[in-house]
Amino acid sequence: QVQLVESGGGSVQSGGSLRLSCAASGFTYSPNCMAWFRQSPGKERERVASCTDGCAYTTYADAVRGRFTISRDNAKNILYLKMDSLKPEDTAIYYCAAAPLCYSSSRLYNYWGQGTQVTVSS
Repeated sequence: QVQLVESGGGSVQSGGSLRLSCAASGFTYSPNCMAWFRQSPGKERERVASCTDGCAYTTYADAVRGRFTISRDNAKNILYLKMDSLKPEDTAIYYCAAAPLCYSSSRLYNYWGQGTQVTVSS
């Protein structure tokens, strides 16, 4: 049974940092694409960052590029998202997801975690 379990969310002040983790288990083959999405009330789920080939290749949304870093511990099957210089507009539920390819649309991802709340206060 495939499981993605996020952790590391919380509340921070603007300018602060958090590191999210996503522990993956149950995969017969390690998924090529791992990604972080986020969703805030009234908005669509958006891809924040993704990586392929063990995170040899990464992509970022314009809103987070330069502030967020996606990485992966392939030996432990853990995906990370280091978030620096956090802003109130980063407040959302953050989800990790897996798919054979890194699609921009959330609808094309096969597996999802339960989400972890990130709240940034001004």
